[in-house]
Amino acid sequence: MSNKSIMLVEDNADDVELTLRAFRGNNILNEVIVTRDGVEALDYIFRRGKYADREDTGLPEVVLLDLKLPRLSGLEVLKAVRSDPRTELLPVVVLTSSKEESDLIQSYALGANSYIRKPVDFNEFIEAVRQLGLYWLLLNEGPPKHR
Repeated sequence: MSNKSIMLVEDNADDVELTLRAFRGNNILNEVIVTRDGVEALDYIFRRGKYADREDTGLPEVVLLDLKLPRLSGLEVLKAVRSDPRTELLPVVVLTSSKEESDLIQSYALGANSYIRKPVDFNEFIEAVRQLGLYWLLLNEGPPKHR
């Protein structure tokens, strides 16, 4: 399981730290690639901008995508990922605090694999991250890797 990376697209530093702590606390020691806005996320995925020279290690096993991001929203990121043949099958889990029904509907309409509201309670959040990690990294059979 350790060679499968996770991409976390999250602009809130506290949520990033909480998610990383939850992974570590649940012995999910996979590499976590953190990007802080939608443009940076797409630059990493498509190896452009400051990531143009990064080693071609393939795509992450799963992308955990917040919706409320600077520069480019999570929904715009999802749309871009789904519209490119290289990434159209990349598993994307929307992980957001949004309670807007329109966000839920749009996320699925754009091809999200899952939509999870971030629990406010610390212990519930830790448990949600544990289950996310186990499912997407251990139980789920992902699509064939595209390079």
